[in-house]
Amino acid sequence: MNYWLLKSEPDVWSIEQQKKAGIKGAAWDGVRNYQAANNLRKMKKGDLCFFYHSNIGKEIVGIVKIIKSAFIDKTDKEKRFVAVQVRFVSKFKTAISLEKIKENRKISHLPLIKQSRLSVMPIDYKSWKIICNMGKI
Repeated sequence: MNYWLLKSEPDVWSIEQQKKAGIKGAAWDGVRNYQAANNLRKMKKGDLCFFYHSNIGKEIVGIVKIIKSAFIDKTDKEKRFVAVQVRFVSKFKTAISLEKIKENRKISHLPLIKQSRLSVMPIDYKSWKIICNMGKI
C-alpha cells in the first residue's frame, strides 16, 4: 500500500462533499500538472490519501481511499490526463494546519513543504503515521 496527499480547494470540492459522495466515491479529476498526473498514475486501488484543503484553510482535514486506479479524465478533451476514484474514509478530529506540519521537524522533508504547488504527492509511511497522530486518528 502507498500513501498520498491530494489537494482540493474547499470551495471547489471539500471533505464534506467527498463524504456526501458516499460509497461510490467521486472522480479526482482536473489535474493538469504532469508531475501530479504521474503520481495519479502510480496510485493503486486501496492506497490511502490525506485530503488537504488548499488556499482556504491550508490544512489536512481527513483521509480518502483509492477505489479505482487511473483512468482517462473525462474533463480532458485531449485525453492525455488521468483521474482516480476516491471514497471518504474519515475526517480528522483536529485538522492539521500547514503551520503545524512545518513546525514538526520529523516531517519537514515532505513535498507539501518543498513543492507547495504540487496537488498530488506521495507521503512516506513514517510521515503518514506522524500526521495521523497529529490529527488524533
